[in-house]
Amino acid sequence: MPSAAKQISAAITAAVNNTISFEKFMELSLYSENGFYNTVGQAGRRGDFITSPEVGPLFGAVIAQAIDSRWHELGRPEKFTIVEVGAGPGTLARSVLKADLKCRAAVSYVAVETSLAQRSLHPTDVISQDQMPSEPFVGMIIANELLDNLPFRLFVFDNQWQEAFVVERDGKFLEVLQAVDDLPAWLPQNPPHGTRLPLQQQAQKWLASGLQLLEHGSLIIFDYCMTSEIASTKPWRDWLRTYRQHELGRHYLTQPGEQDITSHVMIDQLSMVTEPTSISRQADWLVERGMNTLVNEGRNYWQERAAKPDLQALLMRSRISESESLCDRDGLGSFSVLEWLK
Repeated sequence: MPSAAKQISAAITAAVNNTISFEKFMELSLYSENGFYNTVGQAGRRGDFITSPEVGPLFGAVIAQAIDSRWHELGRPEKFTIVEVGAGPGTLARSVLKADLKCRAAVSYVAVETSLAQRSLHPTDVISQDQMPSEPFVGMIIANELLDNLPFRLFVFDNQWQEAFVVERDGKFLEVLQAVDDLPAWLPQNPPHGTRLPLQQQAQKWLASGLQLLEHGSLIIFDYCMTSEIASTKPWRDWLRTYRQHELGRHYLTQPGEQDITSHVMIDQLSMVTEPTSISRQADWLVERGMNTLVNEGRNYWQERAAKPDLQALLMRSRISESESLCDRDGLGSFSVLEWLK
């Protein structure tokens, strides 16, 4: 039976010196035909992880208010394109488009998702595709927990900085270190033995291409972030993790295609492309864009109908618990929001 492990094994056999980079290993593990996101991986309470849109529709309602605000700032253009990258099954798109979106008549919502299985779940009122638009547009690009899953090169300090590659021996995938000629200049000098750091070139390329497509508007990233300097002082398991069914998974070289592989996004590496206009915590960003008003509206609606609640009343009441989860500073509320304005 085809599997991500067999695809990785075939790639190693075909490669020079029978080794592939960790970046290639991660790509095949997550995004190959039999990779995690094309087979078992999914967000949601019955899936492998909970992201902000899966908490409930409040997150999307606040995003809708941010969309309206940017639309007004740009003079209310007749065409305003929202591009959500890494849209999964379309949960955020549904919440945004069901919210009180003042610019709805101007909006085209493009849901970009590489997984065919996930695209099949997209709502009918979005443009569902597997790649970014090819033509420049005015609007917003939104990426919620996307960049943490983009494959990256992995460097390890063992008397000198070397890159991590993957080989197969006795049916197991193992890491080997190799000296390379293109070491990043920013890698720290003489860090502790065993220090590991990611080189997130794919994230950098994604940001650069997104900003190039955006004529006017905003590019917004929601993700768990840190800097390369901080990462170099922490155990690597603090920023490089695996997940399966809401639990931490096994080592990242085991069970390819059966568990998520994820990394903190390194803010300093994205800043090498261009500095973000603003950086804030998700909890603060949501409050600044009117979340508390929506929560109070939901509380009042519930109180007026608590004696005989309808479905809408129950949904409005849920805004209270949703806001607590979204702003939990030990959880989703601690996520970083990076925004670039054009």
